[in-house]
Amino acid sequence: MPPAPFPVTLQISLAPGDHRLAEKLLTHQVEFWRRGVNEILLTIDTRRSPGRFGEDWKKGRRRILEIVAQIPGARIVEIDYSRESRHAIADEFFGDVRPPTKDWRGGPYYAYFFGLHHARNDFILHADADIFFGGDGLRWLEAALPLYTTQTDLLFFSPLPGPPTTDGSLKQLKAPRETIGGIDGYVFSAMSTRVFLFSRTRFRERITALVPRAPAFRARLLALLDGHPAQELPENLFTEAMRERGLKRFDFAGPSPGCWTLHPPYRCEDFFNKLPDLIARIEKADLPAAQLGDHDFNTSLVDWTEAKTRMASRRWWHRLRDRFWE
Repeated sequence: MPPAPFPVTLQISLAPGDHRLAEKLLTHQVEFWRRGVNEILLTIDTRRSPGRFGEDWKKGRRRILEIVAQIPGARIVEIDYSRESRHAIADEFFGDVRPPTKDWRGGPYYAYFFGLHHARNDFILHADADIFFGGDGLRWLEAALPLYTTQTDLLFFSPLPGPPTTDGSLKQLKAPRETIGGIDGYVFSAMSTRVFLFSRTRFRERITALVPRAPAFRARLLALLDGHPAQELPENLFTEAMRERGLKRFDFAGPSPGCWTLHPPYRCEDFFNKLPDLIARIEKADLPAAQLGDHDFNTSLVDWTEAKTRMASRRWWHRLRDRFWE
């Protein structure tokens, strides 16, 4: 195996609404992986959705462009929704079907595939804008890349979901624990778009093309209520294709000190105020015992009361009332 940096693209998807997060977190993400990758690709969404995914868009667009411009060595690409661009992405990932722009929640859909399509390498390490990393990314890649080439039934690799417990067990996620190629980890039949390493060549050889489809009936109704396309989430399309072909995802920490992720299930002022401290604690592996094994930040680190209260006030029946009776 050649020395690092490896022929891997670190691709991070950002949107204007991520600007408060990216001010503190983007540098952490890039520097965690920089030694191991030879391309850093930052893609910026340009199409706003109604609802929570479109919050703070106007102010955020200017600010997010300022933030990404400060990342040394990064290639910055704004997402192109033109017919020509959508056709090129359809050719790579969807056959002759033009991909939808957003999912039924108003979340990113086309943006994921745009980022993958514009990477210059076959191997792509994708991360959403809100993923925190702990441990050693270079050592994880040193273990992951040789293993990937030999395990042809694995389509996606990811770092361990959550800081490791003493026995390596997971608190939230449930999956068989296996040792593959001498590496201990967890095998999942489902895909997550939060963070993953994969090869475009393997996708072409084993999947060929994804098939967009409508979500379940309740999700279609919510899409209609909120003004979003009635389209299933990309990770569910990947999951269905994987299960049809017997493909898996492998999550593992790798060599000491391991590599793992944390994700905020919500966003609120307590979270934003604590961002510098959270990043520092993760980088030092200084976390409370209650957080170990949990892939989402829990209340041992962040008070989510504000966020939960806000979400409770925006249930679908509240949105229906606001739309038709007020």
